[in-house]
Amino acid sequence: MRIMALDIGDVRCGIAVSDPAGRVASPVCVLPAVEVASHAASFRRVLEDWEPDEILFGLPLTLSGEEGPQAAHVREVAQAVQKSTGLPGAFADERLSSKEAKRELRQMGYDERTMRGKVDMVAAAIFLQAQLDANAASPPASLGER
Repeated sequence: MRIMALDIGDVRCGIAVSDPAGRVASPVCVLPAVEVASHAASFRRVLEDWEPDEILFGLPLTLSGEEGPQAAHVREVAQAVQKSTGLPGAFADERLSSKEAKRELRQMGYDERTMRGKVDMVAAAIFLQAQLDANAASPPASLGER
């Protein structure tokens, strides 16, 4: 099952996808957030190219685990995306994913200016990979539990 992750911000939306087996996350691109929210042609093209089965939305939580001020905005956009795509969706804790993305990009030699357009898609890949790893760690449900 291919999962697409969206790291929705005020300006940009980072997009990452899993492989069809749901084991490895890869960054894909960054689109203007308004294009994702409005289901613009650029976002539809990404959906057509990757054909996800589900969308994972990064939910901004505070360090204490509460929903942050951006969470309501993300939930609104998520609802619009689910309605326009017809795909099931879920939320994942995206706490510190952008900081981790910046750290990884710095290690690869990017400076603040050149990493600007990449942070959001790398952050989406980070929280998607965490979700894939958590899914792999939980045993499948037995027939009696379905």
